[in-house]
Parts: sequence; C-alpha cells; structure tokens
Amino acid sequence: MSILQLPHAIPEVILIDWHATLVDTHDAMYHAVDDVLPKLEELGLMERLLEPEDSKTLEDAKLLKYVREHRRLHPKVKAQRKISRTDIFEVLFGADADAKVRAHAAFDDAYRNYVGHVEPLEPDIRPQLEHLRELGITLGLISNRNRDFMEHELAIVDGTGWADLFDTMACGNDVEHRKPFPDLLLKALENLGHPADETCWYVGDSTTDVIAAKRAHVAAVFYNGAHWDRAWLDKIFPGTTRHPHQPDAVVDSIPDLVRLARHMLAQGKRVARARD
Repeated sequence: MSILQLPHAIPEVILIDWHATLVDTHDAMYHAVDDVLPKLEELGLMERLLEPEDSKTLEDAKLLKYVREHRRLHPKVKAQRKISRTDIFEVLFGADADAKVRAHAAFDDAYRNYVGHVEPLEPDIRPQLEHLRELGITLGLISNRNRDFMEHELAIVDGTGWADLFDTMACGNDVEHRKPFPDLLLKALENLGHPADETCWYVGDSTTDVIAAKRAHVAAVFYNGAHWDRAWLDKIFPGTTRHPHQPDAVVDSIPDLVRLARHMLAQGKRVARARD
C-alpha cells in the first residue's frame, strides 16, 4: 500500500466520520469506556473476549491482555488518544457481533454522563468543509454514536454548530448494525439518493472506518490525524487474506482532504476536455 495512492473516482459525495476525524471528544469517550470495562463480567462479556494470540497486531494483543487483567485501559492508551471506542471493541471482541452490540449499548448508557464537551480537531475545519461544498460536493456525517448525542454535539461544536454543513447524518441507532458493518454509509447514501460506488468517499480515522467503506463499495480515505508512519500503516492495513481491507488514499488533515478533492476534480476536468 502506498500513502500516495489516489481514489479511483472524483468525489460527488464525501461522508465523514465524527469523532477523531472532525472533532475531539476523547475525554468523554474514554470516561465512558472506563465505566464499561469493569462491568464486563456483569454484561456477560468476559468469556467473549478474544484470546491474545488471535489479535491482529502485537499492540492489540497487549491491549487485550491488559483489559483481561485490569478491567480498564492502560493509561498510555488513553494518553496517546489514538484509538476509538469502536476500535477498542473490535480489538476486544473481533467478529463477535452480539458481544459488540452489548458493549456499544453499555457505552451509550455511560456516555450520557459525559456528553457535552466537543472541540474541533483542527482549527479551521468549518472553512475547509465550506470549501468542499463550494466545489459542488455533497457532505454527509457518519457516527456510531446515538442520534441524540450527535445532534447535541453537532449543535454546540465551535460555539455555533455545524448542522448547516451536512446534507445528511447517519447515527448508530439509525441502523441495525454499526461500523464496521456498512449499514451507516448505505443509510446516508439512501438518504441522499446516491448510489454506493466510488464517487462516494468515506473519510475516517480508524481501521473500522476503512472496513465499513470497503464493505459498502465506496472509496475509503484514511484520516491519519495521528500521523502514523508508513511502517505502522502497513501494519494496520496488511492486505492479507484475513485482513484484506486497505484505504484508497490517506490524508493527514482536513486541508489535505480538500486538496485531494480539488486535484481529483481538476484531473476529471482535464480528462473531459481531452475527450472533447
């Protein structure tokens, strides 16, 4: 995989993940995860945890082993602020969909106690999203979070809210299956009346986001806000039979996403002129 790859089609629709792609809600998220992990036995989830040897990476195995022993995240994991609750539950439960449903439900109950503080992840996100709209691109918002949480956070971010920037929003409790299933992306595209193809880009910060995009048959753009190097990207997206899903492109910031969209649109116009 090359981080210099380009998507295969120009974007007509860009769907964007919320947490850790557009906004920072890490503190509230980790507080809620901290509330859930001590209840794994009560929730009937201890016996559903993966075995460390079944983990995708050594780092995943370490996280899993620590949670098994301590019923909490290692302080370094929270300090790094790089992993979402969705990816945490993927690491802990793998392909066990029922276990993840229970874990997400417990998270939602806990998150109600902390929702309320949300900050833009980058200082100029609103104008960058406005640039995408000026390019004629339809924008949609995607989140595993429940709709009541999302509507509240979307209304208060930046002190003014960003609801006017998006033409649709699909939330965790709008569909039967949350990411990494493709349901949220397909729901957003259904709302927009747009086909599930590579003229839709889905931008997200996690391996779960890339998997959801590939399962929905849209272009996967990985938001590398953590600035992982090429070696780490190759590790988390190995392209193996067991873990085949890889992003179509990687961006390090929302301005990078805007530049990528502009480049692809300009390329499309040049091709059209050449054909004429």
